[in-house]
Amino acid sequence: MRVLAVATAVAAALTVAPATSSAQAPTPYLPDPTGTHPVGVTSLYLKDTARADTWVPTVPYRELMVSLFYPSTGTDGPTRQYMTPTESAAYLAEQDISDLPLEVLSTVETNAVVDARPAGRARSRPLVLLSPGYTNSRATLSTLAEDLASHGYVVAVIDHTYENRAMTFPDGRVAGCVSCEIDHLPGFWATLAAGRAADSSFVLDALTARRTGPAALIDPRRVGMAGHSAGGAATIQAMLGDRRIRAGIDIDGSTHVPIPDTGLSRPFMFVGSLDEYTPGQPNPYDDWEQDWTRLTGWKRWLMVSGTVHASFTDLGVLAGQWGIDLGESIDPERALEITRTYVLAFFDRHLRCQHPPLIDRPSPAYPEVSFLG
Repeated sequence: MRVLAVATAVAAALTVAPATSSAQAPTPYLPDPTGTHPVGVTSLYLKDTARADTWVPTVPYRELMVSLFYPSTGTDGPTRQYMTPTESAAYLAEQDISDLPLEVLSTVETNAVVDARPAGRARSRPLVLLSPGYTNSRATLSTLAEDLASHGYVVAVIDHTYENRAMTFPDGRVAGCVSCEIDHLPGFWATLAAGRAADSSFVLDALTARRTGPAALIDPRRVGMAGHSAGGAATIQAMLGDRRIRAGIDIDGSTHVPIPDTGLSRPFMFVGSLDEYTPGQPNPYDDWEQDWTRLTGWKRWLMVSGTVHASFTDLGVLAGQWGIDLGESIDPERALEITRTYVLAFFDRHLRCQHPPLIDRPSPAYPEVSFLG
């Protein structure tokens, strides 16, 4: 299922030893953002006291961690740690990796400066919510978040508690993947999507209520959302439940919970892997074909040749730096460049009222991208 974590899809590939030993492996890094703004980032702890936790009902509230990326005024200061050593170890321990140290994801070089001074007037910048794949940390969408922020967006990447391998709270507590211990029957995915939709609306409430710090930059009238894998599926449910989210993107995520017959009339885009799609044949995108007819507003369906599930996240690039073959035939940095470029073009159109031609028709600059609708 495409809503499973990148970790699940990557697990088999990671059993192949990297081309270099851990002693010789280069320091992992995220590609540079492509926009003109320096990027700042801050971590937010949020607590929703109006509902019990989705996966631990005995906890009468829902705790969330959010990484908020934003345009900043300078580049001086420490950059954000990608993961803590504990988070890295919990994630990589699920894989059969012989040559990578378990803490290696804590050494990834990032580009966003912690608590940098925000750039811009109050309520002047659009907001994009990002939701990661199932069992994946919010860190795995950092490259996309950094890039959008460098182009003037505020970006909130949400960690959905108890749905990833490890997430650290400010007081040092580490939440593991409680949901992983539950049978993944059909009702599981409906619960997950509904919970993530509620998380997204709560984060939107919390951010737009703030009048200080980087959240004060947010224009509450210009809000979009995107997600990878389960996060993409959750984007649809979040939009159905919250009309403040004006536009959304599902990046390679099976939806499982169909759009109702009443449809979704706001702009939406699917982005997936062309190599895994054969029209009229059983494939991971069967539910997209059903949902496509119920998208009644502006819509696009893009497929990228040569990609695999991890190609649309940081993990494809990081695996490439370690010499790990995930099975893609596209250069990992090229795949991430395509992802960032088309996501930016989509939100520029629907949150900034710009009209980049890239999103209207196939481009000779990106022959890997096919328009299916």
